[in-house]
Amino acid sequence: MPTRNATLAEFLRQHRAKLQPSAVGLPEGRRRRVTGLRREEVASLAGISPDYYHRIEQGRERPSDQVLDAIARTLLLSPDATAYLRNLAANHAARQPIVRLQRSIDPALQDLIDNWYSSPASIYDGSLTAVMANGGAAALSDSFAVGGNPVRSLFLDERKREFYRNWDGLTAWAVRGLRDFAGHHPDPRLDALIDELHTRSAHFRKLWATYDVRSHSRGLLLMNHPQVGPLDLHFQHLGLRGSDHIMVVYWADPGSPSEVALRALTECRSPSAV
Repeated sequence: MPTRNATLAEFLRQHRAKLQPSAVGLPEGRRRRVTGLRREEVASLAGISPDYYHRIEQGRERPSDQVLDAIARTLLLSPDATAYLRNLAANHAARQPIVRLQRSIDPALQDLIDNWYSSPASIYDGSLTAVMANGGAAALSDSFAVGGNPVRSLFLDERKREFYRNWDGLTAWAVRGLRDFAGHHPDPRLDALIDELHTRSAHFRKLWATYDVRSHSRGLLLMNHPQVGPLDLHFQHLGLRGSDHIMVVYWADPGSPSEVALRALTECRSPSAV
């Protein structure tokens, strides 16, 4: 399974293959042996030699940010994909992943989110495993409770296909965000999760092979909850300053049926209901 140390060449090849010559002002031609752009075409449009570009794809060069930006513009990469490309190039130059020291979080945060009786919230570490959660989050899903991993369960728990009404779109969204997160948060535990998903889920392998990258901080979950029925919930990722953890908070539109259902669900987990 290609992890961040082995994906630079494949990332560039995949994005070359996706781009039609006409999209960058080149003639289609009648006899093209490759899908998308050739290496030589990318090099010419980026203003570098074909040999130099070939060495970049092979990981034998550490190009400057200016060269990487020129390649990104040629391949019409998004800002998120461009940042990911820079991370890949830096990791290749280092010959090993750049791993940051793990920083702990204040245990008092558990008391904080426990007081959010109607606002489900979880805190996730660098492997996207929940290390803190309030009762509302646990009531929503076991994958949001302490020890749960929403990304793992999304692909490996067959029940989630029925639990999420937008499962297909959600999986594509999750993989794009996971690739971006992995590029910015080097963590051997996250690599292990990606390896596991790549090994056990054909659907994950298909999505991961697209090399799509996008930074996500919010979205919409469409659930079929076994206790309260349909739930349409917004969620927001919040970085915790001074740590490598992420807090995720869930809520429904005010006055909506989902808000009524969510309140009924979370009230069962509030201290007054115990």
